[in-house]
Amino acid sequence: MTIEKKDSTPLPRTERPDAPAYLNRHQARRAVPAPTPEEADESVPLYLRQFRSRARGADPVEHEGTVVGSSRAWAEVTRTKEIVPERREQMADIDCDIYLVRHGETQGYSSESGLTPLGSWQAHRRGQELARRVTDGMKVELLCAPTNRARQTGEHLRRGLLDNIELYGRGEPIVGELRDDPNFRNFEVATPEGPRDVTSAFRLYHREMEKYERVGLGERPGWLVDVDRFWGIQQGGGDPITHWLTMPMMYFEPPVSCVRRFWRGILDAHARTQARAVVVATHSGPIRAFATLAMGYDPGEPFNTEFVRVRLVAGGTTALVLYRNRVQEVVIPDLDVLPPSSDPRFQESVR
Repeated sequence: MTIEKKDSTPLPRTERPDAPAYLNRHQARRAVPAPTPEEADESVPLYLRQFRSRARGADPVEHEGTVVGSSRAWAEVTRTKEIVPERREQMADIDCDIYLVRHGETQGYSSESGLTPLGSWQAHRRGQELARRVTDGMKVELLCAPTNRARQTGEHLRRGLLDNIELYGRGEPIVGELRDDPNFRNFEVATPEGPRDVTSAFRLYHREMEKYERVGLGERPGWLVDVDRFWGIQQGGGDPITHWLTMPMMYFEPPVSCVRRFWRGILDAHARTQARAVVVATHSGPIRAFATLAMGYDPGEPFNTEFVRVRLVAGGTTALVLYRNRVQEVVIPDLDVLPPSSDPRFQESVR
């Protein structure tokens, strides 16, 4: 057995005469002279002191005629011949912004128990964030679905808005009082007692299922089978909203019906108030169905207080739907010429 001797020829190396960019930046900082008394004054903000120090500092470090670390250097690296068109939302004249906000963390979905302390904080924090988008004299309308968790979310959103509007010193924008809007209610279940929100239907389902299990009344009615399947997925750790979106259930309100009444609520709120911003506290299922229809795919469940933003473009024919860094231009449906809902149990108009 013979062992071949490995080739010990060294690999070719690429020699770079220039220093790495991080070393150039370090040398540039070392070359900056000591600060003047004016720059050492701690009453001056740090960013301003650093800006003044850089302005009078040593000559910048250059490589091939470009200042290392500058935006020009980055542009040189990433320069291509591709022409990037201006984004559609930058060119559009927007009439109104609508924020479809999911409620905060709730104490449970089997009862109308409202938000947890964390859920209240989430909604308040989201209101503070939305206040950054409010300009001087802007009119803001607040709406919510007629459930405890949505209503409490709307109340905390309003408090957060008012807190940061005052903090930012806006020119007294008009923030309306929170009110219920049934157009933005959660999807419903057709029960013997009429259409019920899926949470309200759970209490009725639990009561009826107990009778069937205790007495043995025979075959269960269809609505009970559908609700049992839906809540079984929830209790098993699955995603019942995906099941609702993808699997037809005879006794559940169809997703497209929720989307239609959401559009009616959006258009009615804009026509009624002429507000420049409408903040709606509602539920994840209809929000997700709305985003799915706009984007053409299911973008996933919104987190607590995450929102889908709808921007109504001037002219009243199109809107921009923004969700998770995606923007899609959609045609606003003419609800008056669409055929009526195929299921009379779920009316898309306000009851």
